[in-house]
Amino acid sequence: MFFEDLYGLLRVATISLLAYPALIIILRVAGKRSLAKLNAFDLVVTVALGSTLATVLLSKNVKMAEGVLAFSMLAGLQWTVARLSISSPWFRGLIRAEPRLLFQNGQYLHSAMAQERVTADEVDAAVRNAGHGSLDAVAAVVLETDGSMSVIANEDYELTALHSVQS
Repeated sequence: MFFEDLYGLLRVATISLLAYPALIIILRVAGKRSLAKLNAFDLVVTVALGSTLATVLLSKNVKMAEGVLAFSMLAGLQWTVARLSISSPWFRGLIRAEPRLLFQNGQYLHSAMAQERVTADEVDAAVRNAGHGSLDAVAAVVLETDGSMSVIANEDYELTALHSVQS
């Protein structure tokens, strides 16, 4: 019920001790981008690396060398895509989304929000998370390429609030 035999447990322990350090070395060689939260492609590669690690650890049909090759291929493909996106604007447009303005000058941009599947409540939450108690304090909210929202403070509001505190 809990395991078939001790060999299976020993295999998982041994492969874990070998595969995990191999993955760490490959990620270190591949660079910081391999673990960055940058765009959908990076997320897919990160999930694929985790799935590959789990398969290598648990599947008796996948050999250690095959797993290391899979890690290396995923890291190498991600590196290649990153390089191509830097050197080719066409390829960059294919791989990466553009930031999207969701709120500006006191107005929700409903068509942009609908296309990005973002609600006003989510925009409001981003504003609160940025430390603003009111939408009046915000000039704009931007949905970034990594899915996070950047809140740009309204300088006029900040200056007005500062002036009223000093008076």
